[in-house]
Amino acid sequence: MTTTNPSPDNGSSRAPHPYVGTAPHPYVGMWVTADGHIRQELLPDGRYDEARGTRASAYTGRYTVTGSHIDYLDDTGFTATGDVRDGVLFHEHLVLHRETDDGTRQE
Repeated sequence: MTTTNPSPDNGSSRAPHPYVGTAPHPYVGMWVTADGHIRQELLPDGRYDEARGTRASAYTGRYTVTGSHIDYLDDTGFTATGDVRDGVLFHEHLVLHRETDDGTRQE
């Protein structure tokens, strides 16, 4: 699924995201590092919320998915990328695994 990144809105307005009203993208959900320090939630509305340690919402912004590639646009304008390979999210220097609804990681 291909979308384009709108300009950052710092959360002040929420235009409908192309995924809204459809089945959630397979990457939607919680992704976490092996040590649990970084927790990145990809939300169904095309937003993400990343916690680091005890700091909730350390980074928030929008994401778009093209194939297995993810582009991130932080609310401050910072950009980053990620790729999902074999069910693992490689986000810049991080390696994140899916977390299931019961809180366990999929390895």
